[in-house]
Amino acid sequence: MFSKNQTILGIDPGYGRVGIAVIEKSNRGEKLIYSECFETDGKLSHLKRLLLIGEKVRKVIEKYQPQKMAIETLLWSKNKKTALQVAEARGVILLEAARYGLLVCEYNPNQIKLAITGYGKSDKKQIISMVEKLIKISPSAAGQKRHDDEYDAIAAALTCAAISLSTGMLV
Repeated sequence: MFSKNQTILGIDPGYGRVGIAVIEKSNRGEKLIYSECFETDGKLSHLKRLLLIGEKVRKVIEKYQPQKMAIETLLWSKNKKTALQVAEARGVILLEAARYGLLVCEYNPNQIKLAITGYGKSDKKQIISMVEKLIKISPSAAGQKRHDDEYDAIAAALTCAAISLSTGMLV
């Protein structure tokens, strides 16, 4: 058990959509402080979209002052252009973590699924169901449905909360 509260930033990296979540881990368990699915406009230039992602992550870090960031590693797809764009967005996000000296914990999708559901090949519905059982999630302010990306970010943060500090990398 932790004697001190820890704030963990969870990120599901993307280019069009970035899942962002902030949880607090204490002796009483985990509490969701903030989450959203940040979207960039496809009509904007590539560089502008990367800039917006970096600015959003920076604002979240400055506001919530996490000690750690949990980020999902890339799953290489057949679409190389999309994979490269997500890799670049991930680089921007990691730059912001480095700027603020966060401990970075990286997990592949199967590690997150295993930590959340106990099964490394769980589907999205199983992940969402377990995340909702593990942490209280208030209805979204606008009553809108949450995107998978947001749940994935929460799952990444919960994975980090459950796994030892030894898996992290100080930047």
